[in-house]
Amino acid sequence: MGGKSITADRAERLADLVRLSYEPMLAWRLDGSIEFWNAGAERLYGFALDEAIGRSSHSLLRTKFPIDLAEVRSRLRNDGYWSGELHHLCKDGREVIVDSSMQLFGDETVLEVNRDVTSLRESEARHRWLASIVDSSDDAIVSKNLDGVITSWNRGAERVFGYAAEEAIGQPITIVIPTDRHDEERTILTRIRRGERTDQFETIRQRKDGSLIVISLTVSPIRNANGEIVGASKIARDISEQKRSQEQIATLAREAEHRSKNLLANVLATVKLSKSDTLEGLKQAIEGRIQALANVHSLFVQTRWIGAELLTIARQELAPYEKGEPRARIRGPQVFLEPNAAQSIAVILHELATNAAKYGALSSAKGQIDLSWSHKSDGRLELRWTETGGPPVQMPTRDGFGGRIIKQMTGQLKGTARFDWRVDGLDCEIALQT
Repeated sequence: MGGKSITADRAERLADLVRLSYEPMLAWRLDGSIEFWNAGAERLYGFALDEAIGRSSHSLLRTKFPIDLAEVRSRLRNDGYWSGELHHLCKDGREVIVDSSMQLFGDETVLEVNRDVTSLRESEARHRWLASIVDSSDDAIVSKNLDGVITSWNRGAERVFGYAAEEAIGQPITIVIPTDRHDEERTILTRIRRGERTDQFETIRQRKDGSLIVISLTVSPIRNANGEIVGASKIARDISEQKRSQEQIATLAREAEHRSKNLLANVLATVKLSKSDTLEGLKQAIEGRIQALANVHSLFVQTRWIGAELLTIARQELAPYEKGEPRARIRGPQVFLEPNAAQSIAVILHELATNAAKYGALSSAKGQIDLSWSHKSDGRLELRWTETGGPPVQMPTRDGFGGRIIKQMTGQLKGTARFDWRVDGLDCEIALQT
């Protein structure tokens, strides 16, 4: 009698433990409704005992099985046991994921014990999402332990540094650090051990093929679940192309500044040397000389400011006078002039053509210009401008305004200008260092 009482008491205590268990437990007939619903099930799903008893669990919780329910029942009958992951819908509309274990008893009652793994699966999904972001990033994202040994290596790191993940993981991080920068890595590890983050800075790293690249690097400590520092994460971005672009922009800016100053100096000199008996004449003289500079600058744009061909400059300056019959014969070897020399020669040819149009060969319908040049062995460029068929010419008693500009321009290039005022036309020889 006493033994039966003890056994009954023990069974009652076990039943209480099951009823009050934090883990959701329910029992249901293999072909019928819920017969048992504990406090854990009520807590997780939100349905009270009287709302669950007598209902089909799969209908109540709108269960999503990984396989057909018929297959689950078949395995329970054949094996007496089934486990897997289920999706249930709670009373408040939340979906939960449970790790479910089902046991079939002889009376075809199924005891179902579920463990809520929703937070775990969501955390795993977040980790997979973050891992996908890391893996698909164009930046190199690398982790290492406190000894500087690589522990992870994403696809961005493979692209940036040239090492495959299997080649890099387990190797010291110094495989991508030039020898003369190893002290930099020791400093970074010291800061990491102190829990300090190294904010973005620019440095040099070495690819597998030995080439050097400029990177922007950020280093942060990695902590374990106990908050202990166990390593470091590094995010590196290859900014080599960006740095080259910045250097090119800086170079172009310096060149543009130099050329602008040079151009303005030439314009200023042109204006200072320009004179005329009338205001309109002065205006025309200045406009013509500045236009000559503008014309040659348009040629610089075509060559990206490298310079201009002498033949192109000559044709450009004489084109306004080539209406109808050809008036100018132009000949000489191919000569490419750097910007300073090209500007000076453009102004010189402009002055010679303007003078010829006013007083010389180009002022007469039958007048002709012969322009030729040659390169000497000592590097000098010699130009010869010869006029024929114009009105009789007399040697001027003083330098004209155009003559002074020609002499100044040749002087800038350490050259000389000689004028021979022949009766049948001007013969001018100019020698320049180009």
